[in-house]
Amino acid sequence: MGTGTPKEVSLPQWGTDPKVRPRVVILGVPDRQRVRVELERLRPVIAEKADIVAEDLNFQFDFSSTKIDLVIVLGGDGSILQSARQMGTNQVPVLGVNCGRLGFLAALSPDDFLTAWPQVFQGCFEIIDYVMLKTTLIRKGEEVASQLVLNEVAVLGGPPYRILEIDLYADGELATRYRCDGLIIATPVGSTAHNLSAGGPILRRRLQAVVISPISPHTLTYRPLVDSADTVFELLVTEPNASTGLVVDGRILSELLPGDRIRVERADTTFKMMSVEGQNDYRSLREKLGWGGSVPFKRS
Repeated sequence: MGTGTPKEVSLPQWGTDPKVRPRVVILGVPDRQRVRVELERLRPVIAEKADIVAEDLNFQFDFSSTKIDLVIVLGGDGSILQSARQMGTNQVPVLGVNCGRLGFLAALSPDDFLTAWPQVFQGCFEIIDYVMLKTTLIRKGEEVASQLVLNEVAVLGGPPYRILEIDLYADGELATRYRCDGLIIATPVGSTAHNLSAGGPILRRRLQAVVISPISPHTLTYRPLVDSADTVFELLVTEPNASTGLVVDGRILSELLPGDRIRVERADTTFKMMSVEGQNDYRSLREKLGWGGSVPFKRS
């Protein structure tokens, strides 16, 4: 089962040539007071080195009509998920500023941003491609819904809360039939979201992999499974409940009917995240999950 590392994108011209100013869009949630406060504080700092094309606090900017070099998201991880949905196939590098709570993706605090922003223009950053998935709902042989996925695809039971039987196919071959309350297929970026709450493993975000996690499986031998991101999966719920739903990045894409098939595969598009000096996965886990303790060292 492959893991590998993604191809890192070379620095854009604006990251190496001080005469070139990037075209920036600022995104944020409309009803969060802290976002508005931090926008007022950070706007002049951003404008010193970049051209602000739009300040969009309603997630309505059309990324297909204007060339943008960088998206600065003020908010939490939910805001970054929303920005990924908004960009669709026109993904632009994202720099997340955490104005929310936990913030695995939006790793910079506003104060950290003030320090990091000038360093960005000295080339002290990298832009990394992260795996995105594409999920397609097939009904009676026709594709009736499709969505790009940054975090996870989930089949969730709903009332009357009977056990679901979910057939999992991998590259056209039956892998297993789960008996469970639901099933999650998560990207490495999404491994710290619903997958983690369901008992799945944390994946390094640069891995080219996915994790499949059953929710409350009714056989103890069912365990989360890590597979290559290149595997094409299909899910079939043999007898969905009346409100069994296909949920993508926390939003219901569709209710499921008997005979529906769900195809999950690597998307042609990747999510591009800017990482500045001092950021890394282990630091995020240590700070966000409260990992503590100390490692004893022997003096020679």
